[in-house]
Amino acid sequence: MTWWRALRQTAHTGLSVERRRLEPLVALRGATGLALVIGASLTLFGPAVAASSAFGAYQAAIATFQRSWRPRPELAVASGTSLAVSTFLGYVTGSHQPLFLALLALWTFLAGLSWAAGPTIGLIATSNVAIMLVTITLPTSIAAAAGHAAMMVVGGLVQAALVVVFPVRRWGAHRDALADALAAEADYARRLRHDPAAPFDPVPLMAARDAATITPRQARTRPAELHGARGLAERIRPVLASLADPAMGVPEEGPERARARELLAAAADILDAAARAIRHGTPVRLPAPAVAAFRTPDTGAILQGPPHRAATRLGALLKDVVEVAGGRAAAPAAPDDRDARASAKNLLRPGLAALVPAAARAMRTELRKRASPVTRHALRVTTVTAAGYALGTHLPLGHAYWAPMASVMVMRPDFSQTYSRAVARFAGTLVGVALATGLVQLVHPGTRLSAALAVTCAGLMYLLMRTGQFAAQACVAAYVVFLLGMGGEEWTQTVPERVFLTLLGGALAMLAYAFYPAWETPRLRTRLADWLAADGRYAAAVVGHYAEPAGKSCPDVREALLAARDARVAWQEAVERAQREPVRHRGLSRAAAQDAELALVQIGRVAMLMEAHLPERGAPPVPAAARFADALRTATAQGARAVRERRVPDWGPVREALDAWDGEGVPDRVVRRGTGLLLQALDDLSEALDTTPPPMLVDGTDSGGR
Repeated sequence: MTWWRALRQTAHTGLSVERRRLEPLVALRGATGLALVIGASLTLFGPAVAASSAFGAYQAAIATFQRSWRPRPELAVASGTSLAVSTFLGYVTGSHQPLFLALLALWTFLAGLSWAAGPTIGLIATSNVAIMLVTITLPTSIAAAAGHAAMMVVGGLVQAALVVVFPVRRWGAHRDALADALAAEADYARRLRHDPAAPFDPVPLMAARDAATITPRQARTRPAELHGARGLAERIRPVLASLADPAMGVPEEGPERARARELLAAAADILDAAARAIRHGTPVRLPAPAVAAFRTPDTGAILQGPPHRAATRLGALLKDVVEVAGGRAAAPAAPDDRDARASAKNLLRPGLAALVPAAARAMRTELRKRASPVTRHALRVTTVTAAGYALGTHLPLGHAYWAPMASVMVMRPDFSQTYSRAVARFAGTLVGVALATGLVQLVHPGTRLSAALAVTCAGLMYLLMRTGQFAAQACVAAYVVFLLGMGGEEWTQTVPERVFLTLLGGALAMLAYAFYPAWETPRLRTRLADWLAADGRYAAAVVGHYAEPAGKSCPDVREALLAARDARVAWQEAVERAQREPVRHRGLSRAAAQDAELALVQIGRVAMLMEAHLPERGAPPVPAAARFADALRTATAQGARAVRERRVPDWGPVREALDAWDGEGVPDRVVRRGTGLLLQALDDLSEALDTTPPPMLVDGTDSGGR
């Protein structure tokens, strides 16, 4: 992609306004907390302290909006407290510019590294650095700075208290995540009716698992309908695929196929009903035809072997889903069903205190990585912030913090977000400042009216922040104009400098990424190799359990599946970012990437089909499966190394293990058919990565007959 096209796409992304579901009650709660803090500060301490406390409450409310499964009050308190510490230290060192620049560089570098601990922590840390640049200019003494910092903590506490006293859909995000997972399963079942090899996006299941990982305090109050359904949804997916796939025994046409389609449609209707009940916390209303489809005795007369087992298993799992969605516990697991018992246990998330060392470990890991994108981002944003502050200080404009603040707020670890946010921030600043300035010129607001206008702009920002950066930045710009106007600054003191220095900060951020990038395109082969190795471990674990039957309790299979999902999502995110980068493919073209992705998706799908038919404990073992699993595990690890080194993987050992398969003890020949499909998918992967042109013949044609 050319630079011009990349810039045009990122600019369009930054200026676009999306239609999203608004949350007016949550926005009103955040604006109310801000109004309470500003009103109390104005009454007790005056405009300067009110401005500081307003920034603390404003940032704390934003923290509660972030996509985090942790309790929101803790996020508000952490945000207000960290901003208070940053402001106090910044003021103490502010009179000594070299010392303050060193502190600013250290704080910015740590904020850049904090993206390794997750986007919520990264955004809170980044916003703290940006707001600190403004708030350190408000106090006039160390005692006043301590007072300002204390009021920032109070602002965070007020927002946290409002979240506790006036919860809005307390478990709403968790309900939505689980309902989305069940709805995705329903959509998958419908698509399988017409396309037995239909793809499935694992992201909803991954989000549901993340939402189900809760703190000990949350575990005591979680609604019953949010406990257990996620594990059932995980086990339904391979059963749906097994019922639809011709390789597992259902012919492509005939009464068996018609019966399978009927069951898939009924399963989709039942899953949708369960998803609606969980999302809204209402009783489950099952469609009668769907229930009748699973109760009819015709299934046993039409389906035989693996398809009949899949249909029976699907009916039992759907019954459990309905019971859980209705707020009741599912039937107790059998004593030997360890997988079901494990899924019923809570996935515990560490509390806020334990999060700090976990974040420190993640940051330390990124520091040790070679060419880590997060480390490059930290170095890049630190350099730009220090340079922007130095330039702003030496320019005869005043308000030197506008340039570094703009840079910090727009810079992200990847290219597209940085450039789109830079465009959105500058355009939003122009619109917001123009509207706020026009309103100031018309009504000449006093202190209290300026405070009310600032709260209104903040409320609009809370309401519109998920619709796009342009709308949010316009509200933020107007908010800052009114807030500083509350402190006595005229618009002529802030508007020209803000516009120019915001443009300067955005330009520095964009230039920094151009000269010191962290392109995703060159790392596509590494992402692909990681996915291949993870898929190989998952498939090998599944095949290995045909040699050592352990029933459905296979924790190694579960762990390998989760690792394969993570690797797949990392690949997909990398491809999406690479498509927006103005660099060439550097060894992996778009066509090769698409074909390789299809091959790896097929490997995971075949392994999932075999997982649905894992033999029960005590079933006859299949010794040949152990030899194939060992060959597959070793070959995919070596193949991943070949992909990283730009070589074509060779699957000779896997082919030899399959040729030596004598078929002893294979129930329904599911695993034998599955291993053949695995080898075929591996060959497809090698073909996708083999970009060597075919040899030319004497007559000028290639050896492929083209």
